Amino acid sequence: MGRAGTGTGGEAVAAVVAGPLLLLLLARPPPASAGYSGKSEVGLVSEHFSQAPQRLSFYSWYGSARLFRFRVPPDAVLLRWLLQVSRESGAACTDAEITVHFRSGAPPVINPLGTSFPDDTAVQPSFQVGVPLSTTPRSNASVNVSHPAPGDWFVAAHLPPSSQKIELKGLAPTCAYVFQPELLVTRVVEISIMEPDVPLPQTLLSHPSYLKVFVPDYTRELLLELRDCVSNGSLGCPVRLTVGPVTLPSNFQKVLTCTGAPWPCRLLLPSPPWDRWLQVTAESLVGPLGTVAFSAVAALTACRPRSVTIQPLLQSSQNQSFNASSGLLSPSPDHQDLGRSGRVDRSPFCLTNYPVTREDMDVVSVHFQPLDRVSVRVCSDTPSVMRLRLNTGMDSGGSLTISLRANKTEMRNETVVVACVNAASPFLGFNTSLNCTTAFFQGYPLSLSAWSRRANLIIPYPETDNWYLSLQLMCPENAEDCEQAVVHVETTLYLVPCLNDCGPYGQCLLLRRHSYLYASCSCKAGWRGWSCTDNSTAQTVAQQRAATLLLTLSNLMFLAPIAVSVRRFFLVEASVYAYTMFFSTPGEAVLCILSYDTLQYCDFLGSGAAIWVTILCMARLKTVLKYVLFLLGTLVIAMSLQLDRRGMWNMLGPCLFAFVIMASMWAYRCGHRRQCYPTSWQRWAFYLLPGVSMASVGIAIYTSMMTSDNYYYTHSIWHILLAGSAALLLPPPDQPAEPWACSQKFPCHYQICKNDREELYAVT
Repeated sequence: MGRAGTGTGGEAVAAVVAGPLLLLLLARPPPASAGYSGKSEVGLVSEHFSQAPQRLSFYSWYGSARLFRFRVPPDAVLLRWLLQVSRESGAACTDAEITVHFRSGAPPVINPLGTSFPDDTAVQPSFQVGVPLSTTPRSNASVNVSHPAPGDWFVAAHLPPSSQKIELKGLAPTCAYVFQPELLVTRVVEISIMEPDVPLPQTLLSHPSYLKVFVPDYTRELLLELRDCVSNGSLGCPVRLTVGPVTLPSNFQKVLTCTGAPWPCRLLLPSPPWDRWLQVTAESLVGPLGTVAFSAVAALTACRPRSVTIQPLLQSSQNQSFNASSGLLSPSPDHQDLGRSGRVDRSPFCLTNYPVTREDMDVVSVHFQPLDRVSVRVCSDTPSVMRLRLNTGMDSGGSLTISLRANKTEMRNETVVVACVNAASPFLGFNTSLNCTTAFFQGYPLSLSAWSRRANLIIPYPETDNWYLSLQLMCPENAEDCEQAVVHVETTLYLVPCLNDCGPYGQCLLLRRHSYLYASCSCKAGWRGWSCTDNSTAQTVAQQRAATLLLTLSNLMFLAPIAVSVRRFFLVEASVYAYTMFFSTPGEAVLCILSYDTLQYCDFLGSGAAIWVTILCMARLKTVLKYVLFLLGTLVIAMSLQLDRRGMWNMLGPCLFAFVIMASMWAYRCGHRRQCYPTSWQRWAFYLLPGVSMASVGIAIYTSMMTSDNYYYTHSIWHILLAGSAALLLPPPDQPAEPWACSQKFPCHYQICKNDREELYAVT
C-alpha cells in the first residue's frame, strides 16, 4: 500500500492521501539498504533539489497559486517531496490547510472554487494533498512517488479560497504563510538494456533489477516475456514486473505478476510511447533468502506507415497544384526498421501519416495545419494520423484546442468518423476498441456523423510531449458500406494562451515562474471559471449598468464642493474636485470608458488629492505656500499609488501630514488671539462637526466595510460622503480690506497697483 511519509518531531504532519491510485503512485521506497545514501552495491544514487520559499496567497484565481517546477532526471526510481510550511506567530495567524497539487509534464489543472469548465473541455481531477497548520507554526509532510516519469514535474500550492472583503494593506494585521518544497531523487546507475528479441538473463536476490527498452517511432506493439524461469524458493515464477513510469494525476502503469500465470508469462502493450526508453522493474516475490533466475525478452512489432507524398507539394511553387483527395500516397521506407531485430509487420499499412506544420505565433501560441493546407482524407482501412509537436518544454502553459468539421456531402447516415487524441503515441486500434486507450495513456474520443458534423476538444495545460490526432471511418451497422467511402475532415488545431482570450468578462494574463511561462484568466463582473464562462454568480447586464450608473451618478455629488469652491474663489480646489468627479472605478464591471487599471488609478489619485487640498485649504496658509504644498502633495500621492495602490499609508500618510499642518495653524491662531479658532459656534455646529462626521463615516466604510459583492454600494456611499464633507469643511472666502488699491501714480500714466488684502483669520 502506498503511503505519504511524515516529518520528524512534534511539527510533523502526515500528508493525507487516499484512493486506489496510491496503490501504484505512493508506493514503498526502495529497500532500506538503498535509502538515500547512494550505496554503490545496489547501483542507486541520490540527488537533492530545492527552490526558494514563496509566500502563499488565499485562492481567488489561478494566479493565486504558487507554482514550482522540478526537472526529474532519467532512470529515477523514487521521488520524495519534502513539503515545509511555516507561518508567523501572532493573533492574525489562524488555523489553515495548505493544498498542494502535483502533476507530471504540465502545471496541474485545479479548481478549488468548484466552478464549471467550458463545454468540450477535457479535465482530469488534480492529485493533491493537504498540509494543515493548527497547533504549531511549522508543519512538514512528505510524498513518495515510485517509478516516476522523467522530465518536468510541477507543484502548485495555495491557501483556502479568499474572502470577498476588500482590505487596505497595512490597516488590518496580516499573517504570512510560507511554503518551500524540496525534492530528493533516487535514481539507478546500474541498469540493463533489453535488445529487441534478445533474451536478457537476470537473477533476482533481495534487490530488484532495473531494465529498460527503447521504443522507436512507429511501434505498433511491445511484447514483454519471461522465459526459462527457475526459483529455489517456490514453484512457478515468483516475479513481479512493473512496466512504465508513473504520471500524475492519471496513471496507467502496468504491473505483471507471474506467480501462477500461464507459462510463459507475457505482457502485451499496444501503441507504447514512441521514441523513448521504457522502464521495467523486476522484483522477486520469494523473500530475502530466495533467488529467481529468468530471461527477459522484448519483442517490437513495427507499424508500416503510409505517408502523403511531399513531392507534389514541392512542385506547387512551379504553378503545379496538389489535390489531397487524389490519393497520392506512398509508403515510408524510412520507418520500416525497428532496430536490428525488430519485427516489421508485413500486413497492409497500419496508418496514414499526414505531415503537419508548426507555426509559432507568439508566447504559448502555436498553429498546426496539414502541410498541404487542405482537409484530411479519412477512410476505413487505416487511421489517418497527425502529429502535433508540443515537446519544446514551453507549450504546456496554454490550452490545446482541436476542432473537426466533416464535409456535408460525404457524410452518410451509416458512416461515422471516429477520432482519438493521445499523447506519446497514436491510437491505432479502431477496429478492436473505441476507448482511445494506448499502453500508458487514456485518450480523448471525438466523433463526427451526419447529424453532428462538428466536434471540438479543449485540453487545458497539455503535457509536454508529441500529441497525435487519429481519425478513421467506421460503419457500425455494416462494415461493407465503408469500403469505398471517403470523408474529408477539416481540422483547426491551435495552442492558445487562453480560450477565446477569456471572453468579454475576463482578461488573459501571462504568468511566469523563473523562465517558465503559463497563462490564466482573471474574471470580472462575477464571472468565474477556467475561461470566465461560469455565470453562476455573474451579474446581468442590467446589474452592471445599474452599478455603473450608481458609481457614476454618485460622483455628481462633487458638484456641491465644486460650486462652493468657485463661489469662494478656490479655483485650484474646484479643479481637483472636478477631476475626482470625472473618474470612477466600476469595480469588476465591463462597461468602462477607459481601461479598468487607468480608472482605478485616477479614482484613487483624485480621492487622495481631494482630501489633501481640502485639509490644507482649511489651514488657511499663505497663498504661495498653499499652492506649493498642493503640488508637492499630489506628486507624492501619485508616486505612492504607483508603488502600492492599496497601501494604507498611500492616502493616510499625506492626510495625517496635512492634518498636522492644519492643527498647528489653528493652535497658533488660538494662542495668538487668546480665543478658540474658528470663533463662531455656528461654524462648528453646522459645518465642521457635520463635515468631520461624514468624513469619519466615509473612511470607516472605505477601510473596513467594502467587499466584492457590495463594492458598488459602499464605494458610491464613499463618493457621497467624501464630496459632502468637502463642501462643508471648505472655509469661507478671504475678506479683502481695500481690493486692488493703487498706491502710487506716475506721470507717464502707468500705475503700480498693490493688493492690500491681508489674511483675516477671523472666520464668521
